Amino acid sequence: MRLASSCIKSIHRNQSEQAEQLLEETRQATTQMLGAFSSQPALRYGGFVGDAEKEYAEAAITCAVISGRPLPTPEELEIDYAPWLNGLAEVGGEFRRHVLDLIREDHPEQAEEYLEAMNEIYHTIMGFDYPNAISYGLRGRSDALRGMIERTRGDLTNALRQARLEQRLAQLEETLSQ
Repeated sequence: MRLASSCIKSIHRNQSEQAEQLLEETRQATTQMLGAFSSQPALRYGGFVGDAEKEYAEAAITCAVISGRPLPTPEELEIDYAPWLNGLAEVGGEFRRHVLDLIREDHPEQAEEYLEAMNEIYHTIMGFDYPNAISYGLRGRSDALRGMIERTRGDLTNALRQARLEQRLAQLEETLSQ
């Protein structure tokens, strides 16, 4: 869903007001879509509706967490559990992007919070070991998330070590100049 993607881009650009507006538009579009297919289970559970719900969940969760709000539940978003879990798994990629942004902005310590959140998400979704027909591909997303976590951990470790090295060099320069 294009609205959800635009919402996520806005939150990464620190355009909170625009992100919230786009999230509301995404919510309305999702609600309208679910209402339109409520009497058509063959279409409702055919795949593309679940994908749209997943995108909405990803946008809502990303906006909430990066803005410091609690994680929205499937009930609050009025979507099914499987798309919510898949959206939660996809949030790992958004948190990785946010970690990399924080590293570039010289805030690697703050980035550690998002790495920890990625780990918590991974451990949560690993507790749902159901067939793909029920979980809509959650296992594959959890495997991808595990890889993202390891790459993010490596990037963050390098950034933290570099920051410490720069701090020590600055201290040495100050000591030598005295």
